[in-house]
Amino acid sequence: MIIQQAKQRFGIIGVSTSLDRAIETALRVSPTDLSVLITGESGTGKENMPQIIHHNSTRKHSGYIAVNCGAIPEGTIDSELFGHEKGSFTGAHDTRKGYFEVADGGTIFLDEVAELPVSTQVRLLRVLETGEFMKVGSSKTQKTDVRIVAATNVDIPEAIRKGKFREDLYYRLNTVPIHIPALRERREDIHLLFRKFASDFGEKYRMPGVRLTPDAVRMLEDYRWPGNIRQLKNITEQLSVIESEREINAEILVRYLPDYQASKVPAIYTSESSADMSEREILYKVLFDMKSEVDGLKNLVMQILKEGSESIDTSDLQKVYAAPATPVPVPAKYNAAPQEYHVHRAQSYHPDIIDEEPEEVEESLSIEEKEKELIKKALEKYKGRRKNAAAELGISERTLYRKIKEYELN
Repeated sequence: MIIQQAKQRFGIIGVSTSLDRAIETALRVSPTDLSVLITGESGTGKENMPQIIHHNSTRKHSGYIAVNCGAIPEGTIDSELFGHEKGSFTGAHDTRKGYFEVADGGTIFLDEVAELPVSTQVRLLRVLETGEFMKVGSSKTQKTDVRIVAATNVDIPEAIRKGKFREDLYYRLNTVPIHIPALRERREDIHLLFRKFASDFGEKYRMPGVRLTPDAVRMLEDYRWPGNIRQLKNITEQLSVIESEREINAEILVRYLPDYQASKVPAIYTSESSADMSEREILYKVLFDMKSEVDGLKNLVMQILKEGSESIDTSDLQKVYAAPATPVPVPAKYNAAPQEYHVHRAQSYHPDIIDEEPEEVEESLSIEEKEKELIKKALEKYKGRRKNAAAELGISERTLYRKIKEYELN
C-alpha cells in the first residue's frame, strides 16, 4: 500500500517486482541518515528515488538540491559544491555559498557522481566522514549536516580499477545500494508506460492519443530499449505528432525503432585476442598455412614416386586441394574485401589430373600446366575480365593476379 502511494505521488508507472523492490528499499532507508548509491542505466528514472528518500525522511522540511555532476565544468565544480571566498580565483568577485552550505540539514542528490574529478572526490569523502568542508580559497573549516544520495550509470568497480574513482569514496557512498532495472527487464511495464505517455501527449497536443495493435505491442515489448524510459517517451511523442493514423501497427512502429532487427539477433562472440590481431599476425597465419599445404604436396609427390599412385589414397590429395578455407580475422578497414585475407585452396582441381605413370618425374609439372590452361580459358571466356574469371575458377582476384604474373599470361 505504501509502495503504491509512493508511485502515485511521484508519477512512477509500473508493476514489476524489481521496481517495487527498489521503491521498498528507498522507503525503508528514508528515516535513517545512511548514504545511498543508486545505480542503473541512463534513462531508467533514477532521479525519482532520492525524492522518495527525502520526502519520507525527517529532513523533508529542509532543503533538497539535485546536482548533475557531469554538467558542471571541472574548474568550477569545487566552487559549486563547497562555495568560494572573494578573490579566490579570477571572476570570484563575491563570497559565494556552495550547495553543501545551502542544503545544511537537508539532502543533496549527486547525479552522475562518477563524473566528479578525483580532487573533488577527496573533498566529498571528507564531508561524508566528518561533515566538514572548506570553501575554495579559505582556510576555515565549516560544518554541515547533509544527507548524500548519489546516482550513476557507470560501472564504478571498473572505474576504480582504471583509477578514475576512489575506492574509499565508493564504499562510503554505497552504504545502501539501490538498483533501478532497465526497461527491457520490465516487459510488463512497457505497454503501461506507452499508454500513459500517449495519453499525456494527446492531451498536450489536443488530439486523440495513439494506441497500438497487438502485433505492435509485441514488437514494443521485444525491443531492447537502449535509451530506456526516456527513449520510449520520445518515440511515443513522435508517433503522436507525426502519424495521422491513431492506431499504430507493427509496420508503422518499426520505422521508429532504431536497429529493431539487429536487437533481436544474438550477439556473436569474438575473442579479444582474435579481434585485436594485427596485420602482421594475419600475414604470418596465412604464410604458415600455405607452408603446411606445400609440405603436404611435397610428401604426396615423394610418396607417389617411391610407391606408385596406386598406394595413395585420393582423399589425402582432396584434403590438400579442396579443404575449406581457414577464416582469418580481418581488420575493420578491410571488411570490403575479406576474401583476400583467407587462405586460398584451389577447389577447382581434382586428383584425377594425376593419372600419368608415377615413374615420370615430370608429373609434378602437369598440375601447373593444367592450372595455366584453365586460367587462359577463363580469361578468354570473359574477355580478360579478371573478376569474372576469378569467380569461375573459384579463387580470389589477388590469387588470379599472382598466377597471371607467375605464368606470364599478360
